[in-house]
Amino acid sequence: MTKKITFNELRKIKDRLPDGAIHHIADELGIEVETVRNYFGGANYEKGKAVGIHLEQGPNGGIVLLDDTTILEKAEEILQHHEV
Repeated sequence: MTKKITFNELRKIKDRLPDGAIHHIADELGIEVETVRNYFGGANYEKGKAVGIHLEQGPNGGIVLLDDTTILEKAEEILQHHEV
């Protein structure tokens, strides 16, 4: 499933995640930690992979089109349980 979100919104989600959440998401999905970081705007492609995000210039850091929302859904799930 694809989703549009602003880059700033995506970064806010990442910034709200509790310590260790990036590692937890990576472990649960069986992917590299750097791949999860790349999903949230990182750019370490030596250790992590590209994850199907497409950036368009614009306000609020631009628009991000996510090809796959699995990582975002895991992050939102963690936030839901963490912020209760």
